[in-house]
Amino acid sequence: MKKAVVIGGTGATGRRLIQQLLKSDDFKKVTSIGRRPVLDGNSHSKLSDIVIDSFSVLNETEDSWKNNDVFFNCIGTTRQKAGGARQFVDIELGISRLAATMASEANIPHASVISASGANHKAWAVDWIHPLLYSRTIGQKEQTVITENKFRRVSIFRPGMLIRLMESGKWYDNIINTLGIGLRVDVLSLAMINDATNPNADVQDLRINYYNGNKEITELAIKSNL
Repeated sequence: MKKAVVIGGTGATGRRLIQQLLKSDDFKKVTSIGRRPVLDGNSHSKLSDIVIDSFSVLNETEDSWKNNDVFFNCIGTTRQKAGGARQFVDIELGISRLAATMASEANIPHASVISASGANHKAWAVDWIHPLLYSRTIGQKEQTVITENKFRRVSIFRPGMLIRLMESGKWYDNIINTLGIGLRVDVLSLAMINDATNPNADVQDLRINYYNGNKEITELAIKSNL
């Protein structure tokens, strides 16, 4: 049985991931670190819900990172939600970089990160053209676990549009669901768990897996045995 630490646990995918981890027989402990509680006042015997005022004090949670098997990065925002280009980069890349460093220094062997289709850390970008800035920043987010820190195993999930299953964005979910181009966040989170519990994953000392697109991620989610 594994132990996991999650950042971004109050977001659309992170919330579903934690719910599924708590139900999974493959995980005996789940630690969520964030600025809000993940279960809205409820508790669970397997959950350690650590609430901090700011990710700038993430180093104060050092002990909570130790003795875990998987680090899940579910951080996700948009320029609009963040409040601007600089804030978007600070959240997506800045927090991801801090968390990846904490996980690496705690010797967590496996890092699993939600990225996005088209992520490219070498892409040219300017702040005022968000699609370009988004692609580069998300690509740089990937590099926080690929080149900037040491993990025995890395899993990068690059979905397309997501069906977030949140009441506040129900109209958006309905549109992309009707068009048949969305991936449900509970499917994405299940794929991440299936990947993390793959019994053959630790054969190589360094293994980087990219799961590209909604179809490939869905196929991973529905596999009962990897």
